[in-house]
Amino acid sequence: MFNGKDEELTKTSRFFLEPKNSTHRQYEALRAYFVDKLSSEEAARKFGYSPGSFRVLCHQFRQNPDRQFFCPPSKGPHAPKKKDKVRDKIVALRKKNLSIYDIKEQLKETGVQISPPAISTILKEEGFAKLPRRRDEEKPHYTGPEAVEPADVRNLDLSARNFRTKFGGLFLFIPYLAKLPFDQIMNQAKLPGSVQIPAGHAMRSLLALKLFGNARSSHVMSEVLDEGLALFAGLNKIPKRTFLTEYSCRIDPAVYPKLMSAWFDALSSLGLARGSSFDLDFHTIPFHGEDAIMEKHYVSKRSRRQKGILAFLAQDGDNRVFCYANADVRKNDQNDEILSFAKFWKERTGHYPQELIFDSKLTTYPNLNELNQMGICFITLRRRTKKILDSINKESLSAWRKIELKNVTRAYRTPRILDHKIQLSGYEGPIRQMAIKDL
Repeated sequence: MFNGKDEELTKTSRFFLEPKNSTHRQYEALRAYFVDKLSSEEAARKFGYSPGSFRVLCHQFRQNPDRQFFCPPSKGPHAPKKKDKVRDKIVALRKKNLSIYDIKEQLKETGVQISPPAISTILKEEGFAKLPRRRDEEKPHYTGPEAVEPADVRNLDLSARNFRTKFGGLFLFIPYLAKLPFDQIMNQAKLPGSVQIPAGHAMRSLLALKLFGNARSSHVMSEVLDEGLALFAGLNKIPKRTFLTEYSCRIDPAVYPKLMSAWFDALSSLGLARGSSFDLDFHTIPFHGEDAIMEKHYVSKRSRRQKGILAFLAQDGDNRVFCYANADVRKNDQNDEILSFAKFWKERTGHYPQELIFDSKLTTYPNLNELNQMGICFITLRRRTKKILDSINKESLSAWRKIELKNVTRAYRTPRILDHKIQLSGYEGPIRQMAIKDL
């Protein structure tokens, strides 16, 4: 028989065997392991823990056997007790019509740290209503962010003085810039400028941020007080974020070819060596707006196509410097951009580039034929289509040649190479193709 007393006993025993919160559950599980001598697996299974997490719980309890159970953590702002001195101070300050933030600052000066929500809770308990919105002149004055004077070349101070700057390395480039008619080039290209910030000073400001690191111009606000950065640009203060981020939007696209040609000729006077091999590639600058007329281009970092500006870049393979760029490339013209670079290089140097290295998607087979007729050597990757892979795999093993890579730190140093000549549609004559395996 099952009487009422047994039923009451069952309900009370469930309180210990079926804990309702995490703290009670931890307590009963630990008690079953340490007091009732259940095994770790049994205690974990009985109270719904995984074996690993229960072992961590036991380890933490051994490290802190004095931890308190059945004490739920306090949440949210809690006001001090009624007779607390802090409460009396808060009430007295509110009677002076101070806001909760003003009260917080007043108490902070006396060494009392209390949050605005806690102050608000006390004032509600004491029956205070919210203060009406005050005008700016009625608010107490607190120290705010330091105001910086606007950038103005007319206020540049060149008097002898000492100052500290984190941009000291920029002045290593001053001798090179001094040899160039920098401001004259910017004015001839008709870059935008003003009486306060001429074109040359604006470009030096942007150049300084690029020379120092990879920080964006929108992050300049933390450096506007640095005198060294402003002195490199030739200004009293570096221009603010709004000016620098919007400057490129004010430049007419027709300005860039003029600027690139003038800059190329000016660098020639410095006697800097030029390489004979160039790396070519497209770079998509993503556009995140909605109403602009933009074409979709492939973004390699995101492995997808999206709206953006397609820029063509040419980098000197020996000196690792960019010597040509065009950020006004349209889909209809992108295949011919490699020919435009070759013609530009001949106009500036008197001869075509000796070698070009680029990806398969940069141009077409007929354009490769035109490069060959110009006497330009090139190396490019082919798209690994199924047809190409099938033809390569049909080659006999004797056609493959094993080579050894020396002075490299890699696991696979003996790849196999298939070196043969093929025919391409639109390309006159044979072309050398190399396939590599075991790399």
